[in-house]
Amino acid sequence: MSRALAEDRSRLTWWILGGLLAAVLIYIVSAYVGTFVFGVFIYYATRPVYRRLKRRVQPSSLAAGISLFVLALPALLLLIYTVAIAVQEFNRFTERYDISLLEPYISPYLGVTSFPRTPEELLAGNGLELAGDLVNTVTTYVGIVGMGALHLFIMIAIAFYLLRDDARLVRWVRRHFADGAGVFEVYASAVDRSFHQVFFGNLLNAVLTAVIGALSYHLLNLVAPVGVVIPYPTLIGLLAGVASLVPVVGMKLVYVPVAAYLAAAPLLSGRPSTLWFAALFFAVSFVIVDTIPDFVLRPYVSGRNLHVGMVMFAYIFGPLVFGWYGIFLGPMLLVLIIHFARLVLPELVAGVPIRPVAVDPSHMIDPPAAEEPSPGTDATEATGGGRGAGSGAE
Repeated sequence: MSRALAEDRSRLTWWILGGLLAAVLIYIVSAYVGTFVFGVFIYYATRPVYRRLKRRVQPSSLAAGISLFVLALPALLLLIYTVAIAVQEFNRFTERYDISLLEPYISPYLGVTSFPRTPEELLAGNGLELAGDLVNTVTTYVGIVGMGALHLFIMIAIAFYLLRDDARLVRWVRRHFADGAGVFEVYASAVDRSFHQVFFGNLLNAVLTAVIGALSYHLLNLVAPVGVVIPYPTLIGLLAGVASLVPVVGMKLVYVPVAAYLAAAPLLSGRPSTLWFAALFFAVSFVIVDTIPDFVLRPYVSGRNLHVGMVMFAYIFGPLVFGWYGIFLGPMLLVLIIHFARLVLPELVAGVPIRPVAVDPSHMIDPPAAEEPSPGTDATEATGGGRGAGSGAE
């Protein structure tokens, strides 16, 4: 008896330790849940490329790295091209307009009240204090950029190891969590297929959004007033498509600065009557390029085997409930719930052994009732009785 009691205490100690470790793991994941969810998205986005490369490229680590690079390369080239164009346009803007007129609008965001225009102004009065404020502001922005780079590294690392070791992870999960009836395997396979469709749908939505944005901005330029046009409409449309992958803020990172640029140009040139074009650009960007694809097109392309309305509500309520990462976590939870309700819940409620149709289709069909013999037919033949019938079945 004492030995059994000692074993029970030992097991209880291990359960307590396991509970503490699980709590620590949940705390870490909850603190960076958005980063983990986005890493899973990158994994599903690059998995088709990785699986094709793995047949020709060895080792698997190299194939995973190339797959991530193939996904990141277009975005990286687009970013470099955008920065080059932005610098070029900023130089043209400063040469054409007197940007000192924008000082009252810019200085509050930089934490300063006026800008020194000569070295003497910098050293005189509160110039040193101004320089200190600028340094503090720059340091703050550098910290934000550094934290963003850290999150990006974690996302890529999660995607990399999932690509390289997903088969090993599947074997480990099957070994420890699989049941004899095959329920877990069927449920996990259905969830995996739906995740692939949902996340691939996000990429497809980004491509379609880029096309819609580019066409919309080219059409807007047809009605633009003289001297105020959307610069590089195709590039801005592509950037809008890429930015649509960023939850919540998304394309606002693109069209809000462009709208500010279109509004600043008339103010600096003394033609406030053309401000209507900046307002029109913002309205078209918000409604046609941003809202309609996000709430209508994205659920359709992401939920081909799910109810489109439910997918739409998942995309709407996900960010509202969970924050910026809810646009990915919401559909993920929807997939988990739907397949649980489809494969497991009915038999849990009925209190019968859980055997999904993909494993044992026969249990979903009631045994057919014995047909009455047709006129002129022997009852023994109708019921398949007799030695001959049994032999034939064998």
